[in-house]
Amino acid sequence: MRKENSSNAINGRQLRGDCGTAYTLSLIGGRWKPSILWKLLDGRLRYSELKKAITGVSERVLVLQLRELESDGLISRIVYPEVPPRVEYELTTLGYSMEALLQHISDWGAAHRPQEEDPLPVAVEN
Repeated sequence: MRKENSSNAINGRQLRGDCGTAYTLSLIGGRWKPSILWKLLDGRLRYSELKKAITGVSERVLVLQLRELESDGLISRIVYPEVPPRVEYELTTLGYSMEALLQHISDWGAAHRPQEEDPLPVAVEN
């Protein structure tokens, strides 16, 4: 748990308040949040569907990231009163407002991602 009165926390609040980029990155920064938002652009998904769609994320981290995105108002969590309980996640209006931003980030990444090195040529005997 972070100390709210530490100089790091105070500096972080100041920076987020003064800089739009810092504020945006505080909302979507990290390894998994952009992927979660990107998947939810297509519509409402259950937790298990998100887990399958985002390979490599642990259950614990996915739950934490979903909670943070919900707390920041970017996604909403819909709980259906069924047995067993069904939970779905969807983007809020604020979350959908990031669509163009996420698309630009995706396009930039695709254009600048290092290409895999070509495997060494295999010698063919005649």
